Amino acid sequence: MVTYLYWFLVAALVIGTLFGIGVRMEKWKPALIIAALIWFVATIAYYFWLQQVFVKRFGGTMSITIPEEHYHLNATWKDDNLWIEDYNPETNECIFREYSRGNMLQGRVVLKNCNPLGARNIAQPPAKTE
Repeated sequence: MVTYLYWFLVAALVIGTLFGIGVRMEKWKPALIIAALIWFVATIAYYFWLQQVFVKRFGGTMSITIPEEHYHLNATWKDDNLWIEDYNPETNECIFREYSRGNMLQGRVVLKNCNPLGARNIAQPPAKTE
């Protein structure tokens, strides 16, 4: 819900700029430049700073895809960064992946010979045929 409100306010600012400067003052070139700057700054701010803050603190929405043939075990927050733990039964490894702001500095920790509780009960993926 907070994400929708954010983008609604960004759209209102862009439309307000186009209407206020472009229509009222009849200065379309500055109106288009300012509207593009508002949109660009808002997009960069959302992607690199606000997305995970909205999800963690205000109940926003975020989608993450777990790699095929991995099993999701856990997810936790460390400050404003999300850490996901997956299990790869083929290599018997537990993999922690960090989703930082903007996905620029992603950490990765691999635990070798990891046998999570219940790993014996996880159905093995079908063997690949080539």
